[in-house]
Amino acid sequence: MGKQMSGAQALVESLVNEGVSAIFGLPGGANMPIYDALYQHPTIKHYLVRNEQGAAFMAEGYARSTGKVGVAMATSGPGATNLITGIADAYMDSIPLICITGQVPTHSLGTDAFQEADVRGITMPIVKHSYLIGAAEDVPLTIREAFHIAHTGRPGPVVIDIPKDAQIDEIDYEYPPRMSLRGYQPPLEADAQRIDEAARHIADAERPVLYIGGGAVASECRDELLQLAERLHSPVVCSLMAKGIFPEAHPLALGMPGMHGSAYANFALNGADLLLAVGTRFDDRVTGKISEFAKLACIIHIDVDPAELGKVVQTHVKIAADAKAAIKQLLATVKPKNPGEWLQQIDEWKTRHPLKRKKTDRRIGPDFILQRINEVTKGEAIVTTDVGQHQMWAAQYIACKYPRHFLTSGGLGAMGFGFPAAMGAKVAWPEKSVVCVSGDGSFQMNIQELNTGVNNKLAVVVAILNNGFLGMVRQWQGLFFDRRYSAVDLSDNPEFVKIAEAYGAKGRVVETEKDVVPALEEALAEQNVPTILDFRTEPEADVFPMIPSGQTVREIMFDDAS
Repeated sequence: MGKQMSGAQALVESLVNEGVSAIFGLPGGANMPIYDALYQHPTIKHYLVRNEQGAAFMAEGYARSTGKVGVAMATSGPGATNLITGIADAYMDSIPLICITGQVPTHSLGTDAFQEADVRGITMPIVKHSYLIGAAEDVPLTIREAFHIAHTGRPGPVVIDIPKDAQIDEIDYEYPPRMSLRGYQPPLEADAQRIDEAARHIADAERPVLYIGGGAVASECRDELLQLAERLHSPVVCSLMAKGIFPEAHPLALGMPGMHGSAYANFALNGADLLLAVGTRFDDRVTGKISEFAKLACIIHIDVDPAELGKVVQTHVKIAADAKAAIKQLLATVKPKNPGEWLQQIDEWKTRHPLKRKKTDRRIGPDFILQRINEVTKGEAIVTTDVGQHQMWAAQYIACKYPRHFLTSGGLGAMGFGFPAAMGAKVAWPEKSVVCVSGDGSFQMNIQELNTGVNNKLAVVVAILNNGFLGMVRQWQGLFFDRRYSAVDLSDNPEFVKIAEAYGAKGRVVETEKDVVPALEEALAEQNVPTILDFRTEPEADVFPMIPSGQTVREIMFDDAS
């Protein structure tokens, strides 16, 4: 017989058994028994947020930077619904997340009780799995299953909604042994015939390209990818979610493709006769017009999720397998290839179309700031971003040495992600420098989490590229709506430095290029509280290159044509 304890105590004990050391959350009426159990169990440190959306994003930052499961917690009703954006973000980007929500007692379910919401029903379309616990004795098995589902196969968020009576009732606690679920067996190794077929196509190719997505990061196949690229002398393009999985200083690295990717990455995709896509879902921001995407290429697609194979782009060889396992199988099969003329063509594109911006204003260029962040951190920092122009500039100019060092909201594109995600990463890696690249619009989405950062001594640096606009919307309005700037003016922004100081954080306004490096060095030296750097940047700077939505590489726009 196991130890006697309440459902809430069983939940906390189960989290300890899963190796959880950090939870991000906010208490309320429907989850007070869980918080009481946490109070009595100091093994887990709880980080009190000021809005539950911040909790979800912090848990994501923790998960994205470690590969472990992040845990967020909220009460019922509005607490749970505040988690929704973070849950959807984790689902789109395949991030392992456990979100635990309190719920009204089981006898009140369906009665529109105070702070009742159908969390299981609301979240069903945006989770890998969702639970409504029926009784206290179900808690241990549910936690065991949830963690197994969240981090195996294609990772993703799992929601556990637990009524208050299930938290209070007592059970004999025993934690289940190793988990195996009938009907849920993610593929590991690839079918040998598919590998042989892929190897034949690779042998015939003269213009190969490796197209790498976030699934490769989840699979942790950095070394295998490098070995395969060098054996094939194949250029490598990495999606936004895969940034850092391939060394960005490597001669074969072409950076990010797509709407705001490098011209040479897009030209390579357009000219390839073979595309080996690994752990990517062929995002519309990369493919543009589907009928024209990589139309000359034989496409081999490796993904652990069989539902992604052929979903967006018709592929010639579909391989359902873990990326690391499949690449190891390919390495055992494919023979080395000679460089050929393909790499000469790539080098010519690189020389003709380097990433650069045309200076148009007296203020600091955003590219200048990001390049200085690279220099000062020596590429060792974890960088998070919010969403907008600054996100794309960061993707272009921040050079990552390692995977899991560039954390951004890719599929959902959620403003407000960057700052709380940075704090989650800092919790996971207290010894590392963590820099959030944000915008003056995005930062205000979760500005209240300055309190969380100060109270927990999370010394992250927030670099706000303050242009006085909702920059990306303004750019589109300028290019496609005859400069009718509708509802994008942020010239009435608050003084971010004063807000930082009011919370107990530090801040500095930076208006000249000569002050950029000293400001960054001072901020990175701070060990106790967040530092906000308010960089006053060009108001109407645009992100280029740019392929308009739904168009092809033939319509690519450069800075000198704007």
